[in-house]
Amino acid sequence: MRLSVLDQSIAVADRPQDQSIRNTVALAKHCEALGYERFWVSEHHNHPTIVGTAPEIVIAAIAATTDRIRIGSAGIMLPHYAPFKVAEVFRVLDALAPGRIDLGLGRAPGSDGRTAFALNPAANERPEHFPADVRDLIAWVHNEPLVDRHPFAAVKAFPQGDTAPEIWILGSSDYGAQVAALFGLPYCYAWFFSDGAGGERAIKLYKEKYRPSARHPEPRSGLCVWALAAETMEEAQYHFTSRALSRMNRDRGILVPLDAPDVAAKALEAYDQDRVARFRRDSFVGTGPEVAARIEELKNQVGVDEMAVVTWTHDEEVRRASYTHLARAMGFAPKS
Repeated sequence: MRLSVLDQSIAVADRPQDQSIRNTVALAKHCEALGYERFWVSEHHNHPTIVGTAPEIVIAAIAATTDRIRIGSAGIMLPHYAPFKVAEVFRVLDALAPGRIDLGLGRAPGSDGRTAFALNPAANERPEHFPADVRDLIAWVHNEPLVDRHPFAAVKAFPQGDTAPEIWILGSSDYGAQVAALFGLPYCYAWFFSDGAGGERAIKLYKEKYRPSARHPEPRSGLCVWALAAETMEEAQYHFTSRALSRMNRDRGILVPLDAPDVAAKALEAYDQDRVARFRRDSFVGTGPEVAARIEELKNQVGVDEMAVVTWTHDEEVRRASYTHLARAMGFAPKS
């Protein structure tokens, strides 16, 4: 099974935030050595927990330190930008890592409304143009003609080359699934956003409405899940405590850096313990083989082609070890 990584450059209590960005770059090299298929980085703004604000820059840094793994955005929030500029940026990235760049696109702002307006004063108008922007971006990325009478028909995105970024649509609703199907693009559903609510329906809709394209004659789908693997279930659940608190806080609108497990455990005492227990039980947490089995089971249940994993821990070495445990359990990394 193809397994990939999503990294979000998480802010951690008592650690400088710039270290989170450097850890993302280092983790990509680690995951390449383990045999992961892709390494994607997210885009969020004005978010005290997630400090990865410029995926295109991080992708360039990763491209300079890796050789094989595909690198991409998960995703570029297209309403913030002119499609032509995004095409230029990703054409440059493809020149740095030919044939290894993925351009994942999202329609959500990745921020609150005021921040979206700060990024682009016309942001309120852009989401309704998302399908047309995707259409234009595909043409510019692949050096193909735009639609008839397009005002920018004579404009080309440089540099051009023999390869081009692979465009994906990302989402957590039916809308993205339908856009991906319309243009014959691969589609990845963010299962971890809502614990899978609506995920199976979106994938089913994508496949039913899929219109074959020259590059993708068949639908190609994936899911991204949150997971944490360790030597024992007890150890995994201990480190998961930081994530559990972050999720409970998020549901109350509290966005802060990730706390250490002991600090998080004390703070969790103020929350509904039945709810915390359900979250622990339903999350993909355990030993490498246990987590790998749950990932494979979900892949087969939903019927997707690829899976990606995102992992948050307070301790960076624990996070790196989690990806190692999972890779070994999946069989694409050596056991020792």
